[in-house]
Amino acid sequence: MLKEYAAALRRSMICADIVVSVAGFVLSYAFVTQWRVLYAFSAYFWLIPVLSLYWVLAFHYLGLYDSIRMKTVPELLIAITKAGVGGFLLFGSLFFTVKAIYVSRYMIGFNFMITCSLFLLERLLIVKLVHAWRKRGYNYRSLLVVGTGRRAQQFIDRVENNRHWGLKILGLIDQKPELLGTEVKGYAVVGTLNEMQQVIHEHVVDEVVFVVPRSMLHDIEGPMQACEVEGVKVSVALDFFDMRYGKPVQDNLDDMPLISFEIAPRQVWGLQLKRLVDMALAGLSLLGLSPVMLLVALAVKISSPGPVFFKQRRCGMGGRTFTLYKFRTMVEGAEERLAELQRQNEMQGPVFKMTQDPRITPVGKFLRKYSLDELPQIWNVLRGDMSLVGPRPPIPDEVSKYESWQRRRLRMRPGLTCLWQVQGRNQITNFEDWARLDLEYIDNWSLGLDWKIIARTVPVVFSGSGAK
Repeated sequence: MLKEYAAALRRSMICADIVVSVAGFVLSYAFVTQWRVLYAFSAYFWLIPVLSLYWVLAFHYLGLYDSIRMKTVPELLIAITKAGVGGFLLFGSLFFTVKAIYVSRYMIGFNFMITCSLFLLERLLIVKLVHAWRKRGYNYRSLLVVGTGRRAQQFIDRVENNRHWGLKILGLIDQKPELLGTEVKGYAVVGTLNEMQQVIHEHVVDEVVFVVPRSMLHDIEGPMQACEVEGVKVSVALDFFDMRYGKPVQDNLDDMPLISFEIAPRQVWGLQLKRLVDMALAGLSLLGLSPVMLLVALAVKISSPGPVFFKQRRCGMGGRTFTLYKFRTMVEGAEERLAELQRQNEMQGPVFKMTQDPRITPVGKFLRKYSLDELPQIWNVLRGDMSLVGPRPPIPDEVSKYESWQRRRLRMRPGLTCLWQVQGRNQITNFEDWARLDLEYIDNWSLGLDWKIIARTVPVVFSGSGAK
């Protein structure tokens, strides 16, 4: 019944969001026409279902159709704002790229501002109504907690500190009969594992939460099956292992349920959108920057003997190797001379960096300062070897010298720029600091973070700061 209720509520919220999206579009059109001449409303009618679909997909991706029981008002506001800013950037860039001049950018901008405001009001109203219902004793979920140890007590504290979740703990179940009648964190132990079915019959229980140590796992199968027979939802706390980075997620292999500890971002829809953005921007960049790349190629060819492009094997996602392309900035045979310069390496760790590298040509020095030598890597982005944003791709020899924790930077597709470029570039001389910035990016990845890094990369590149 609870699942059906949640599904009905989700469908109702989607319908309400579509109505809000349509209302926002109509209001924005009416507002902009007060001071700017637009085409007839019928010319924009096709945008209504497109924008409504965007809002629904964005809200689904941001988890706004999950139960709001566990969400705070600031979390809802941030999620809606993210959807609004992302939509404005996406549609604004799209209409500019395809030169849809009849679609007013003013209207698009005001549409997202007005619709965002309406969604904020809608969600705030829903939260206020839910809180009002709970104050009257409605919309609560009754929990029976199995366990009395440290983790169970931490679970009780979380529920107590987040009363807006609408969860009520009826009592505790433990394996030891001698604990019957005692209290833990103010809640009575109302039964043992063998008596749990009787406790469920005597109380209204919406869900049983097992927060037990690993040593008790073989004892809870029977009680869990009893809950299943009774039609009571069962949850098991899976924080058995103190994983520093891995996030536990439910997964399936055929019909076998698995608990996976994900190290890299798992936002599949977001990662797919990231790839689409990479392909679109890389394709446009190759077209737009082709005259610049032609001039750079001529300068490289004329300035020193050797090929225009420098090709090198690099490690991509998961350690897979690929061929990276750059404009050549060094004299021929530069890689063979690397060993004799190792003592002048200014980086601490497996990476080689040197300010006055004698192998770099005069033209190459200019190209490196403004990152023009890396323009051919846009082709690597288009091919899928790299992304616009991600940890820089290392060479296999560097990877072989990595410490274990540093190898986690290979868990995401490498990129043209990342936090290292915008927070110090080559001024960071310790590879550990570089690796920690890459891991910070991986652990906190979002599409919004990618856009921030891209925006901060532009002035860094044009100023040529920190380049070697």
